[in-house]
Amino acid sequence: MALIAQVTDVVENALSRFSEHITYVEVHLSDENSDKKGGHDDMRCMLEPRLEGRPAIAVTHQATTLDEAVDGAVDKLANLIENALERQHDQEFRRTDPSVPEPKFKEPS
Repeated sequence: MALIAQVTDVVENALSRFSEHITYVEVHLSDENSDKKGGHDDMRCMLEPRLEGRPAIAVTHQATTLDEAVDGAVDKLANLIENALERQHDQEFRRTDPSVPEPKFKEPS
């Protein structure tokens, strides 16, 4: 239970600035070499957020420790969300709908 609380706290704190865009985040933790002793980068964290009005995305980070794996995945996810929201804002800002031409009236002769 302590691990769940710790990971939840890290994810919520890192992504709090995007909370209005995130409906929830799934966290998957694994030991890629659990059947072997040791090894580099064998702890894996995958984060799958659900963002309003967007297709599903996921990020993964592997590291030597679980803390490093979670921190790395959270950093990747924060960057991904920030870039996506900036692109969306830029597209909305640059969007120009074609103007409707004004009707031409002939003056009576």
